[in-house]
Amino acid sequence: MAQGDAKMKKTSPPDPAFESRIRSSFARQGLMKTIGAHLVKVAPGEVAIELPTSKAFTQQHGFIHAGILSTIADNACGYAAYTLMPANSEVLGVENKINFLAPGKGERFVAIGKVIKVGRTLAVCSGEVWAYNNGEKTLVAVMQSTLMAQRK
Repeated sequence: MAQGDAKMKKTSPPDPAFESRIRSSFARQGLMKTIGAHLVKVAPGEVAIELPTSKAFTQQHGFIHAGILSTIADNACGYAAYTLMPANSEVLGVENKINFLAPGKGERFVAIGKVIKVGRTLAVCSGEVWAYNNGEKTLVAVMQSTLMAQRK
């Protein structure tokens, strides 16, 4: 199988109420409220978060700061993993690796997190951040993230 052809194994969420759990957790994140990010998709093993652009998030060259893009990618991956975790758990990041492929320039950004593999304790996810500008879509960052299920 060629690299990039791997597909996530179909997995059913152990918690049938996973979507309300994800939305409730996301609503408690002060940072997501502060930057104006919102959930646009919550499905088993996949979450998308949208962020409208703001001059407040730019770095010295006028592009959206890498820290902001990393934040939405991290959250998308974390919540994608959380969709497949038991109801009596919380999600906690263990490691992130991000590559920036293009400047953060756009009207809005969408981070998509997808589970690659989930186990009893750890989940590995891939993340993408897309910039939308004047009807065009550009991949600006990719992330690999490892997350841990913490029992409550």
